[in-house]
Order: sequence, then C-alpha cells, then structure tokens
Amino acid sequence: MEVSMIGSSQAKIWKTDLAYRELGFSDLKGVGKVFSAKSRVCFEQSPRWRKARVRFALKAVQSEPLRSEKVSVCTRRSKSHDGVRLFVGLPLDAVSDCNAVNHAKAIAAGLKALKLLGVEGVELPVWWGIVEKEAMGKYEWSGYLALAEMVQKVGLKLHVSLCFHASKQPKISLPKWVSRIGESQPGIFFTDRAGQHYKECLSLAVGDLPVLDGKTPIQAYHEFCESFKSSFSPFMGSTITGISMGLGPDGELRYPSHHRQAKSNKIPGVGEFQCYDKNMLSILKQHAEATGNPLWGLGGPHDAPTYDQSPNSNNFFREDGGSWESPYADFFLSWYSNQLISHGNRLLSLASSIFSETAATVYGKVPLMHSWYRTRSHPSELTAGYYNTSSRDGYEAVAEMFARNSCKMILPGMDLSAEHQPNESLSSPELLLADIRASCRKHGVDVSGQNSSASVAPGGMEQIRKNLLGENAVDLFTYQRMGAYFFSPEHFPSFTGFVRSLHQPELESDDLPKEEKEALHVSSESGVHMQAA
Repeated sequence: MEVSMIGSSQAKIWKTDLAYRELGFSDLKGVGKVFSAKSRVCFEQSPRWRKARVRFALKAVQSEPLRSEKVSVCTRRSKSHDGVRLFVGLPLDAVSDCNAVNHAKAIAAGLKALKLLGVEGVELPVWWGIVEKEAMGKYEWSGYLALAEMVQKVGLKLHVSLCFHASKQPKISLPKWVSRIGESQPGIFFTDRAGQHYKECLSLAVGDLPVLDGKTPIQAYHEFCESFKSSFSPFMGSTITGISMGLGPDGELRYPSHHRQAKSNKIPGVGEFQCYDKNMLSILKQHAEATGNPLWGLGGPHDAPTYDQSPNSNNFFREDGGSWESPYADFFLSWYSNQLISHGNRLLSLASSIFSETAATVYGKVPLMHSWYRTRSHPSELTAGYYNTSSRDGYEAVAEMFARNSCKMILPGMDLSAEHQPNESLSSPELLLADIRASCRKHGVDVSGQNSSASVAPGGMEQIRKNLLGENAVDLFTYQRMGAYFFSPEHFPSFTGFVRSLHQPELESDDLPKEEKEALHVSSESGVHMQAA
C-alpha cells in the first residue's frame, strides 16, 4: 500500500500503527506500559557480555527504514516555517547503571513514531556516573553507542547532553571513584551556611584544583569529552548535530541554591547562597583582602533568609531598605556571580575547543529562576548566581561569555506563564525570558528552548508556540521527555497536535476534521506512570 497524500495526518497515523505492530506493540498504550516497567537488571561486566548486550540492543531496531519514495509524507522537512527544529528528550535513564539500554523495544517504537510525526531528532543524556563509573579514565560507552545507532537507523538526529552531575529521580550517582574522594574530602562539594553539602555535583571552586587523585575536575571533564568525541566519531556531525556541556546542577549554569526547598511549601523560597565550602571561602577571603575590605571575606550575607523563606522574612532581600543595595552586597554579589560566569567560561571554552572540528554545535543551559522576579531584588536569581535586579542587568555578561565561546544558549521553562504561577511568588517567567533573550540578541547568541516538564503547565502548549514562532523564533526546541506519560492517551494526542501546529501554524487542533481526531484517539487505561524527569 502506498501513501501519496503529502501532509496527511491519517497517513502518518496508519504508518505509526504499522511501526508499533512491527515491533510487537498493538498501539501507543503498549509502548507506555513498557516504559512503566522496571528493567534494571545488571549482569557481570565482562567484555564478552558487553559485546552481547550491544548486539541485543541493536536487534530491537532491525525493521526496515521507511522508504521516502513510497511514503512521501516522511520526506517533509521537520523544520517549521519559522525554522524551529523540534527534538524530544529520551528518558533520563535510557541507559542503565550497568550500561545496558533500558526499554530498548519501547524506545525503538518511540523513535519511529517521532520520525513519522516530523520530529527532527532526540536528545540523549549521557551520564558521567555511568560512563566513567568505576575508575578514573575507564570509560564504558556501549549502551550509549547502541542508542546512537538506533537513532541513526531510524533517520533522526541526535543532540547529546553531557551530564557531570547526579540525579535523584531516577537515581543516577556521580562516578563511584569521585564519591569515594568526596567521603574523605567533603570540601569538593558545594556547602551552604549550615554546613550541609550538596553532593550531586562538584563545587566550581575546585575546577582547577587537583582534588581528583591528582587531577583537576576540568582535566577530568576534558578527558571525558575527548573520549566521547573519539568513541562517537562515526556519528559526529551527521547523526550527532548538537552537544550540551553540563555546567552545574541539572546541567545548568547555576549554584544549587534551591535544593532544600520545603516540600509542603507551595510558594518557592528565595534559596540560599552556596559559598561556604572551604575553597569558595578561601577565594572570597583573598578577593576581599585584595579589594581592601578583609572583613567582607568571612562569608556570605549574614542576614539572608533560608531556603524556603520569602524575601521579607529577613533583612537582606527586603523590598524597602534591604541590605542587598549596600556596598557590601554589591561586592559579594559581583564576586559570587563572576565566579559562576568564570566557571561557565572554562567549561564552554573546553567544549568548544574539543568539538570545534566535528560540525556539532556546542550548547550550554541557563536556568529560568522566575520566582520573585516582580520584586526589586530578584532573590531567586541572586542566590542562583545571577546578579540581576530591577536596576541591574545580570545577563549581559552571561550572553557575552556564550558569544565569546561561539556557543548557543538553552533556556528551559518555555511552557510557563505568570497566570499559572502562585500569586504570592511574584513570578513572571515571560518577563525573565524576555530579559535573557534581549541580552542574547544584543550579543548575537542563538537561543534554544525546553519545556519545564513532560506534564506541561496549564496552557503550556500554546505558551510554547508563542515562544517558538514569529519574532520569538528559536534555533531549536527540545520537548521533555519521552516515557510512559509521554505516550499516554492523556498526553500523546496533544503532543501530535502541537507538532502539527508547528508545521501548519494556521491550523489549530479544533479545526481538524472529525475523522482525524478520532484516528488520533488512544483508549485510556489507568495505572500508567512516568519515570520522573
């Protein structure tokens, strides 16, 4: 049977159903069930098993690639009229702790579905704690290589995120050898005012210190990137078109200022400054003495609130008369933000130099700390390391740093709007997004986007469209993230409508013919849960 109607949604649905049947699924519901299942079975890490595991993973995609001469719908460009390239994130645990592909069959079916919908590619998180798990310099790429080949065979592009941090859900740790060093040297981790350590990434203050068995973290990251480039050379520039360099917590360029928020508190607090590990304090002390104010180098602001408190609960961020406007605060906040920017510069410079000849574009992720944006002090941004207030532009220097390294910037939260935020948080995602974008335009930095979560905020799909098309056009948008919920009857039909709206901006989902709506319908079933992303 041949399909000749270019752009026919029914043709896409027919071919998508066929793809599932080829892989042993009756429909999307079956894909979702596999993503929900637990499949973390590890085996002895012998070379013989590693080779067998790769062969097994690749067999999941042995179906024939789609023929463009027979299915003309698949020859459509995945770019929209405004040039938006759409990617979808693969599960955070797409590769297991023992370097096997998780849910290989479901991922293969999902890749086919995305290809048929007109998505350009997928984003793959590559974890330091999985690849270099056991010992420094001992890299195991087999699971990720298997996934790269799956993506290549389907005909999608691949954007790789190099993750030098840990994850709580799903549980993905730092390399074991790094954690062992941290047990005896907790000063390698960020530390707050109460002396609590954040152990999901290394403190930026140790970047150039030989704290990893004689090597610096920058050297460790450099060697990891070199090994990645060498191991994935057959895919670079052809399948792998983009590489995000991990810059801190959750891969973002920021301090872990909000990691101890009270779960019962629906209103986000201001966060805490993370400058109390011994190395940060040493740098601060030296800087204070060099500027002639030695007493300013004893620590961070003593009158700042704690993690889950509001700006007015203490004096530092107070709207009227707060000490954030004092000479001391300007000294501290300038130093604190400059340390973060210098850290970002080292890592983006490293990535740019390594991948400059691969034809893959280097990206870095900047957070959208939008809570309390409508106050004068912008406390959530200040504790995260962005000296941005109602009277000071804190993103100029960040954008300039990205431009200097010829890197593109990823901004999350493009599904968020102020009307769906708690009024008490004085939040404005749209205004902050516009603020950052203005700095990027000034310095010629291309912006890429992400949504905040797979569940998407109320009105989030339309908000994403506003942030992608017209004068807000972005270079690339990555929709987060594939999993059981992504393919659920509650979600996937709306995602297909979203993809169609990018291809055909003039066509709204309510305007679809009745038969196409019915064809997109997937019968609902309870008990499908998504791995948190």
